[in-house]
Amino acid sequence: MLSKKTQYALQALSYMAEQGGLEPILIAKIAEVKNIPVKFLETILLALKKAGFLESKKGKNGGYFFAIAPQKIKLSAIFRTIEGPIALLPCVSLNFYEKCADCNEKKCGINKVMIEVRDNTLAILDKRTVADLSVKK
Repeated sequence: MLSKKTQYALQALSYMAEQGGLEPILIAKIAEVKNIPVKFLETILLALKKAGFLESKKGKNGGYFFAIAPQKIKLSAIFRTIEGPIALLPCVSLNFYEKCADCNEKKCGINKVMIEVRDNTLAILDKRTVADLSVKK
């Protein structure tokens, strides 16, 4: 299940993409339109900025905007930035691998199924971008 943090990140990015994403958008505006707590949104957008997806401008007419075109930002990269591993178990994670203390991966049926889940999830998130979240009216 996606955390609220990831859901809010995707909602904010989709709103920004719908607005074009080139002009700064106030955090308060995104929070109001998407019904996201402002302080929580500040933390999320700052993480996306640190990861290089967003830029910000201070002062009058300030806010956040895309540093990279939305159609070039893979959803897998957003998920990893906000959520961490895409895999449901640490023993099948590509970027956050940890061996399970209580099992033999070579003989574990759960491991094999979760690798398949990870691969299929990753295949979808790798071919979809932030631009795909946009629902322009």
